Amino acid sequence: MELNSSMSAVITGGSSGLGAATARALASKGVKVALFDLNVEAGESLAAELGGIFCAVDVTSQDACEAGFAKARAINGQERVLINCAGTGNAFKTAGRDKKTGAIKTFPMDKFELIVQINLLGTFRCIALSAAGMMTLDPCDDHGERGAIVNTASVAAQDGQMGQASYAASKAGVVGMTLPIARDLMSEGIRINTIMPGIFDTPLLQSAPDNVKEALASSVPFPKRLGVPPEFAHLAVAMVENGYFNGESVRLDGAIRMAPR
Repeated sequence: MELNSSMSAVITGGSSGLGAATARALASKGVKVALFDLNVEAGESLAAELGGIFCAVDVTSQDACEAGFAKARAINGQERVLINCAGTGNAFKTAGRDKKTGAIKTFPMDKFELIVQINLLGTFRCIALSAAGMMTLDPCDDHGERGAIVNTASVAAQDGQMGQASYAASKAGVVGMTLPIARDLMSEGIRINTIMPGIFDTPLLQSAPDNVKEALASSVPFPKRLGVPPEFAHLAVAMVENGYFNGESVRLDGAIRMAPR
């Protein structure tokens, strides 16, 4: 798919980190961008910088997502590109003991469900709504392509660490649904791929102490550093532009394999 000013894109989690970097990369090619996020201040600032629009969207809400897509399409037109970067995590053992009292406790189910709601169901919700819109478009090339979707999973989908049961499950779900969705959409000319990032220097990680970041960077085989958001954006754009890239989940991680803890 040739990216140009005739196209629009929706980026969830687009106000910062991986989403913001991808929005910048797409905008640099002339694509009209719409940012979905809950961070209004950062989202509006970036949208103004890129000449795009910001939509306050909670991906766990069907109504909010539908309203966000409607607003984006009213201004930018029907998107041909969807980048799913909205997501979060937490850390609880499946079952464990309180360090002070020794009392046995389990993973709070409401917190497990929240991660799945955001990372997995929120991703699927946006895929379904965006794909339905893409189906109304005429193909943009001789092969019948109508659109392209890129999801964000994590290396935790394959080697989740202690305390990451909910996060790993949600990201493994994203990986697991990528190929079936590619098959669902193949007759409509819509491609879908997923990136599994390793340890990236995002706003969430930037709040960690320097010694923690240095230890994480040294654990990467090569290059011995954290990934940076423009590297994620580069792969996301490649997945959109390469018309034969479909149904794949790709690690972007410097060859790291996460330790148990």
